[in-house]
Amino acid sequence: MNLCKAVRVLFAASTFIVPVAPALAELPNIAKPTPDKANLDYGLKATKLAGGWYVIAGSNDDFSQANGCNIINTGFYVDDSGVYVINTGTSRIYGEQQRALIDSVSKNKPVKKVVALNLHPDYFLGNQAYPQETLAATRLTIQGIKAEAALYETNLYRLCGDWMKATESVFPTQTIVPGKLKTFGDKSIETLELKGHTDSDLVLFDPGSKVMWAGGLVFYQRIVTTPHAKLKPWIESLKKLQALKPKVVVPSHGPVSWGSEAIDQTLDYLSWLDKRLTDAANMGEEMNDVMKKGAPERFQNFAAYPAEFYRNVTTLYPLYEKQALGGF
Repeated sequence: MNLCKAVRVLFAASTFIVPVAPALAELPNIAKPTPDKANLDYGLKATKLAGGWYVIAGSNDDFSQANGCNIINTGFYVDDSGVYVINTGTSRIYGEQQRALIDSVSKNKPVKKVVALNLHPDYFLGNQAYPQETLAATRLTIQGIKAEAALYETNLYRLCGDWMKATESVFPTQTIVPGKLKTFGDKSIETLELKGHTDSDLVLFDPGSKVMWAGGLVFYQRIVTTPHAKLKPWIESLKKLQALKPKVVVPSHGPVSWGSEAIDQTLDYLSWLDKRLTDAANMGEEMNDVMKKGAPERFQNFAAYPAEFYRNVTTLYPLYEKQALGGF
C-alpha cells in the first residue's frame, strides 16, 4: 500500500458521516469538526444536504492552532462515476483527511474534479491529496494562487504550526470557464463568476435542490475577511445571489443556512461598513477613531469580532480616505 493511500485509510477510521437528509423546510444537524491538536486530527465529519451534496463543516472562528486553522466549509458530490470536490482546506494534512473521509463515503470512487472557489489559502492548500489533473479553478483564481501561494505558506506555517507539516502549494491545471461548467457528473449546476471578496468569486448553484455553494462571498455569523475585497462590487454580487432564491446556502465561513439568511446578513454588514467608511472619510476621522467606535451591536456577537473588524478597517479605510480626497 503506498503512503498516500495508507494515510487515507488511517484517517478514515477516525472520521465518520452524519447521513441526515434535510426536511422540506429545515436544515439537517450539521456535524462540527472535533480537532485533536495532539494527534493532528481535524476530526472531520460529513453531513448530507439536499440534492445529494455533502458538507464538511469548519469551525466558525479565526485561524488558531486549537482548531487546526480549519475555518472553511468544504464539500463534495458523489455519483456512479466518481467524486466532485469543493475546496481542499488549509493544509496537506487537511486534504489527506478530507480525502480519507470522502473515500469512506464514496467507497473509493475516483475523484473526477476538485474545484477551488477562490484564491485564498484554505481553498487549495489541501490539493496535495488529489491528482493534479483533477484540480480546477477560474483563470483569475489560478493566477492569484500562483502569485500569492508562497506568502500564504509562510504566514500559515507561522499561525498554524505543526498542522502545516509538509504543506506545499499544488496549482490547479484545469481552467474553469463559468457558464461552460454545467455539470458535476450527473448533477446539473449553474456556475457564476462574480467578484468583490476577490476578483474571481466562483459560485456553484444546484437549481434542482436549490443548494448554493457561495464561496467567500458569504460569511454567516462571522465578520468578513477583506485582504482582496472591493465592497461595492461585493454588494452587487450578493444581490445577484439573492435573486437566485436558494433554499440552502453553504458559505465558505460560518454555519450552513436556510434560505437567503446568510446572504442577507453579509449584505447588511457590508452595506453598513461601506457607508461607515465613506462617512468617516468624508468627515476626516482618523483610522483609530473608526476602530474605536466599533460596529453596531447586531454584529458584535459574530465570530472573529473585533479582530477581523479591525483588519477590515486597516485594509479598506485608506482607499476611502483617498477617494474622499479626490483620488490623491
